[in-house]
Amino acid sequence: MEEKLSIKINAEELLEKQLRLRAKKNQHGIIVMSSATDPYLHVEKDTQLTRRLLEIILAYRFPLHVITKSDLVIRDFDLLEKINAQAILPPDLEGRLAHKVFITFSFSTIDDSIGNIFEPSATPPSVRLKTLQAAAGNGFMSGVSMMPLLPFITDTAEQLETMFSTFKSAGAKYIFPASLTLFGNGHADSKTLVMRAIEKHYPHLLDKYRNIFTKYDQAPYSYTDELKRRTQLLNEKYGIPERLIFFPAAGNEK
Repeated sequence: MEEKLSIKINAEELLEKQLRLRAKKNQHGIIVMSSATDPYLHVEKDTQLTRRLLEIILAYRFPLHVITKSDLVIRDFDLLEKINAQAILPPDLEGRLAHKVFITFSFSTIDDSIGNIFEPSATPPSVRLKTLQAAAGNGFMSGVSMMPLLPFITDTAEQLETMFSTFKSAGAKYIFPASLTLFGNGHADSKTLVMRAIEKHYPHLLDKYRNIFTKYDQAPYSYTDELKRRTQLLNEKYGIPERLIFFPAAGNEK
């Protein structure tokens, strides 16, 4: 994306058409923005495409889940507050969700030096953490997508404990932990880029990563099951759920 980026110039038209049809049928499902690409890439500062899409979502009163690594989401707090107040939940979630907007921040680490290695163009984790605090401080239901955790780097007992404690202090209301998945062997594919970073910055871990990811896209079940067990214990320890739904209705929170 640093070298080539496509912008969907007809996105507003397509979204407006789809939401208009859904709204007429009272199908107000939760929109996820964005499950594949960050809605607040650097180019958003100039295009403001995400902001215009939020205006359409507000007009048709759809609930929303924003997933981002960027602090630019602060710019749109005004629209997100209106969506949270006016959106219509689908019938099966009424009474099970106290909010209609969720802002989730993605972290693989809270260490800026590690972040600079594996996501050099992203907003630094320290800035992201302050943005999480700002979202929580403004009353939004905000939490953390703690993924992908990096084997032997950010999945250690010490790292996990520090991250959970930090996110708790920042006001996170939920944490979704998950391990690393790598795909592709092209020069810009995730497996190639991560293995190159490991070779350069963590050469002592290179054989371990090769053993895990040379034949497979993700760590074996024995690893992921143990990681899930450890993170669930931390979810319980810090009183932070690993899910969004089933929150009890709350008074006048946003």
